[in-house]
Amino acid sequence: MSRVLLIEDDPAVRRGVVLGLSRNGHETEAVGTGESGLEALAAFKPDLVLLDLMLPGMSGLEVCSRIRATSRLPIVILSARDDDVDVVIGLEAGADDYVVKPASVALIEARMRAVLRRLAPSPSDTGADAGRVTVGDLEIDRSALIVRKRGAELALAPSELKLLLFLSAAPERTFSRQQLLEDIWEHSYYGDVRLVDACVMRLRAKIEEDSRHPVYVQTVRGFGYRFGPLPA
Repeated sequence: MSRVLLIEDDPAVRRGVVLGLSRNGHETEAVGTGESGLEALAAFKPDLVLLDLMLPGMSGLEVCSRIRATSRLPIVILSARDDDVDVVIGLEAGADDYVVKPASVALIEARMRAVLRRLAPSPSDTGADAGRVTVGDLEIDRSALIVRKRGAELALAPSELKLLLFLSAAPERTFSRQQLLEDIWEHSYYGDVRLVDACVMRLRAKIEEDSRHPVYVQTVRGFGYRFGPLPA
């Protein structure tokens, strides 16, 4: 079971989520502000953060950005705001997934499990072809789950890493957004393809020389994304 830090200002939501997760064996710490959430990170050492966007004082977006600046810690946003702009802003800040409130504990826990599974190597990452793959100035260590650019290790969030591993395992093969959504996020409904686009944007910002003209993660217009090929 996981250690979960819940940053949520609504006492009723805090109680409900903590009770539900605790019944399922998760060790959960709950705080009501972004500032106290950042303080709890070091003391509690969670495996995953559940983060409300609308917090008093420091916003959830700022909390997310601060965590992501120094850590690959999985972040799942909980928010009553479900329009596309708010969802994309949250994902662009570095969140790995987004759950719209009100949501059942069963749904929250399912999203948590999916995010945490992205930290573990899949069979395609650890099979016979696993190892170090160098493409241009990018080095992908599939067994150690480390990505380097010009020798410097990149701080990729779990979803970014999983997306890169997945695409690079089948170079030049195009995957639809729906395929990526189902294989990486384990979502089966269309409305969440914005998860894919936001993650691609964040990944490109880290691995591409010019994210406006991507070399590694390329867009196939009207369909989806592929890895490479590099220009000659």
